[in-house]
Amino acid sequence: MKINQNTVLQGKKVTLVPYTSAHVSRYHEWMKSEELQRLTASEPLSLEQEYEMQRSWQEDADKCTFIVLETERWSGQAGTEEDCMVGDVNLFLTDMEDPTVGEIEVMIAEPSCRGRGFGKETTLIMMFYGVTKLGITKFEAKVGQENEASICMFKKLNFKEVAVNRIFQEVTLRLDVNEQQKQWLLEQTKHVEEKNYSVLNLQTRASET
Repeated sequence: MKINQNTVLQGKKVTLVPYTSAHVSRYHEWMKSEELQRLTASEPLSLEQEYEMQRSWQEDADKCTFIVLETERWSGQAGTEEDCMVGDVNLFLTDMEDPTVGEIEVMIAEPSCRGRGFGKETTLIMMFYGVTKLGITKFEAKVGQENEASICMFKKLNFKEVAVNRIFQEVTLRLDVNEQQKQWLLEQTKHVEEKNYSVLNLQTRASET
C-alpha cells in the first residue's frame, strides 16, 4: 500500500516502518522456520519470490504492511534496520462490500522478543493507524487454535471470539470500534510518534558520511 510508504510509527517498545527490499533477506530467513510457517499458515518461498511479494504488497491497494523494529536498538542506532527487525504487521482490506473492515495479522518472529509486550504494542499502533488513517471501524483477526498466546493477547485488547473453523483449526476474533473503543485506543497510543521515513533515511546517511 502506497499510503504508508513514508510512514514511521515509533512507540516505546516497537517502531513500525514500511516494508522495503532492504528487509526481505531477514524476512526470508524467518520464514524458513517451520514453526512460523505453521503459525502463519504460510508456504515457504524462494528469496526471489519474497522480493516479488514485497514489491506487490507495496503496490497493492488492499494490503498495508509494516516491518516491526525494536525501538531501543533502532533509536540508539545499534545496528542497521535489518539488525533491529523483530516481526511484521499487516492490515488486509479485502471486504469489497465494507471498506471499513480490516483483517489484522501480527507476527513477532524473533523468539527473544516474544512475551515482552511487543505484539501488544504493535497491534495497538496498527489499529491506531487503521482507525485514524484508513477509516477502519471493525477489526478481525484469524489465529491458529494452537496459538494461545496470540488469542489471549487479542482478547486482552477487547476482541471477542466470533467463530471457530475446525477444518482450518482457526479462531476468528473481532472488535467493533465504537466511540468508547476509539477513545481508549487513542489513549493507549498517545505516546506514538509519526515520522517521515525518507527524511530519517537521509539523516542516517548524512550521519554516516
